[in-house]
Amino acid sequence: MFIVLLGPPGAGKGTQAKRIAEATGLLHISTGDMFRENVKQQTELGKLAETYMSKGALVPDEVTINMLLDRIGRSDAAHGAMFDGFPRNVTQAVALDDALAGRDARIDHALLISVADEELIARLGGRWICRNCGALYHERNDPPAKPGVCDKCGGELYQREDDRPEVVRQRLELQKPPAALIEHYRTAGVLTEIDGQRPLDEVTNALLEAIR
Repeated sequence: MFIVLLGPPGAGKGTQAKRIAEATGLLHISTGDMFRENVKQQTELGKLAETYMSKGALVPDEVTINMLLDRIGRSDAAHGAMFDGFPRNVTQAVALDDALAGRDARIDHALLISVADEELIARLGGRWICRNCGALYHERNDPPAKPGVCDKCGGELYQREDDRPEVVRQRLELQKPPAALIEHYRTAGVLTEIDGQRPLDEVTNALLEAIR
């Protein structure tokens, strides 16, 4: 079985991927982990990817695809895998389809975790950090006792530029799964949309039910 997990930043893909992997025994392939492993081992693809990552640029499709094809060619992926962070566009999706077809396999499920933009902004844009001790707070989920003041040391709390709501909104627009990618899997008849705003356990159960 091969599964693609889709969703915007803040939808909880990483957490849910780990839960699904534990429940099903499927290999969890995270694009981020795959990049870090190749860079650490200084493979040819890792060195190439590092030249882009060090500049903060996106790794080209060709490099990402080749890295993934190498990964699913290993013995631990013989019985299937769950892809987290891949594919990011239709080009990558088609390359993955073609590679799996060569193994007489296909994507069985594309699971889309949907969360409203305002909820994502609340999740991603509410982090505050203590200038003095580095303690982390979230204005909704883990607020300090006194706004702007660290509970632990009394230091001033500040918000990183990346965590400001307006910046988070821009990130969401750039990093959401493209409509064409979602349509690719809908047309293939394998797309299931899951409400990601429900409690964590309910989302996990809905994902597992879709797989079953």
